[in-house]
Amino acid sequence: MTDPIATEEADFIPVKSADRTLEILESLASGGSTLAELSTRLRIPKSSLHSILRTLEHRGWVETDASRSAYRLGMSALLIGSSYVDQDPTVLRTSDIMDSLAADTGETVHLARLEAPDVVYMAKRESLHPLRMFSAIGRRLPAHATALGKAMLAELPDDTVRRLLPADLPRSTPFTITSRDQLIDELAQVRELGYAVDAQEAGIGLRCFAVTLPFASPSKDAVSCSAPIARLDDEKEQEIIGLLLAARETLGRQFGARRSIAI
Repeated sequence: MTDPIATEEADFIPVKSADRTLEILESLASGGSTLAELSTRLRIPKSSLHSILRTLEHRGWVETDASRSAYRLGMSALLIGSSYVDQDPTVLRTSDIMDSLAADTGETVHLARLEAPDVVYMAKRESLHPLRMFSAIGRRLPAHATALGKAMLAELPDDTVRRLLPADLPRSTPFTITSRDQLIDELAQVRELGYAVDAQEAGIGLRCFAVTLPFASPSKDAVSCSAPIARLDDEKEQEIIGLLLAARETLGRQFGARRSIAI
């Protein structure tokens, strides 16, 4: 039997003007650019590009400097992005449990989503301590270098991980795993333990512990707790891991069994 969704996707032809507009916004998400830089990068004629940018500026999606020589994302991008997070079902479901984890550990707690090859921070609770992890909602980090990413990658078949990640992985710190095969070996351990650890792999001086959330199988969301290694000992680490595992069990009881999703 023919898959109607696959057929529809294969026959899909994007609307050119809409596709260009989104390309511009996605490019500006990496930083401000001049008209010439955008035109070269996106291969859009300057005349067409200028018209789109003026429209985006009029709607608040793009801002420009006083000389009108450089463009950057505008306030509308922030407002729409914030609305996405505010309305996300997983963010809403986990709000109370994240509050509890932050209060019980005193450390930074994150919720992230897998957007391979990265994870994207969806929600955060700050540490009570002055010395803490720097992060921001919407920030992307390589999945292989984070406990959050490893927890979610561990729920995928090894063949899928090989398809999603390159053989040579980018290095964030001297402790980052840079071999896909080595990462796959570690993912097997994550499956056995039920949680993942980032041992200074995303940031020097920090350890992070993460578990996936029980809302889908495989899970695309995970929650973590990060702390400077100066505040950690074996007892503190086991306490954090225990609280994360208990949080996952609590969410499973509250919201029922996982639903399967396509990968």
